[in-house]
Amino acid sequence: MQYVRWKEGCRQIFPVVGSGRFITAPVITEDGQPIQDPLVLLETNPDKGLALPTQGNGGAGVKTTDISRENAANSLEPLKDKKVIQWMLTLHQIGLDVIRTDRTLVFYEKQENLSKLWDILTVYAWIDTDVGYCQGMSDLCSPMIILLEDEADAFWCFERLMRRLRGNFRCTDSSVGVEAQLSNLASITQVIDPKLHQHLETLGGGDYLFAFRMLMVLFRREFSFCDSLYLWEMMWALEYDPGLFSLYEESESASETAEGSKGKPKSIRHCGKYERENMKNGSKNSEGPLPISVFLVASVLKDKSSKLLQEARGLDDVVKILNDITGNLDAKRACTGAMKLHKKYLRKAKKT
Repeated sequence: MQYVRWKEGCRQIFPVVGSGRFITAPVITEDGQPIQDPLVLLETNPDKGLALPTQGNGGAGVKTTDISRENAANSLEPLKDKKVIQWMLTLHQIGLDVIRTDRTLVFYEKQENLSKLWDILTVYAWIDTDVGYCQGMSDLCSPMIILLEDEADAFWCFERLMRRLRGNFRCTDSSVGVEAQLSNLASITQVIDPKLHQHLETLGGGDYLFAFRMLMVLFRREFSFCDSLYLWEMMWALEYDPGLFSLYEESESASETAEGSKGKPKSIRHCGKYERENMKNGSKNSEGPLPISVFLVASVLKDKSSKLLQEARGLDDVVKILNDITGNLDAKRACTGAMKLHKKYLRKAKKT
């Protein structure tokens, strides 16, 4: 029911939400002025004109004024609410990403499925006032749309996944969300394959930004659709920690869960294989155990080490070699390689 209320609030602000359509052109300027371009008007509301809110409209989660959909659609008043402006500035970008997401799948040949993906991402962009929408989220949301027929169920699965991954998308002018993971990847590669690490540094790739996409969207674009889901399932099974879910619940309930679990030692038998290794060896990382995804990237680099050393003469070559693996990776082999590297890294790190 909560998702339905949020979606209705977003529809009151911008009637294209929930209409079975979506937009790919910007509808307002950064200062809240409506864009009057005829193509924009046609795309946003072919029957009634530009779909813009009135100033009296409070938005999702706030009691809205009793205004008809037709009047909201034809309102051309400039916007002043900063949250609404920021949200509406992202709507066309979401649309552009939607039409690029899993475009080879028959599922997305239907307009209704594209609009469902757009609706979920627009609602999420509204409720997540910290991160909002970022490119790559559509790749993470798409499997939920395909696997779950009910739109609200798909939304909540995506929302819970984002509680775990949203830090990847938190970027500032001076840092990127996955910067810490990229730094850890560099440290791991330096330990398990120092020759490759030195070569990458010589090429100017010591920051490992070429691995940005793999970590950001959890290999959705490196593996086929089915293999990426298989990989996710294996990753999360290997990382399983029975107490982990409480970290991603609402802060109040999470603190209550944490309070209730004090003094109860975690049984190693109940954890996934990757987590058991971390518990046995302890973690030297101040932010907790490294996610298995970092070792998966390290495994891919290790597998392509000879090719990178022999053929990469610049960062463009590194990117090309890694792009060539798209659709040609085996999920089970990648996880097995990641586990081996994880053990090797823990052994070497323990000696230092």
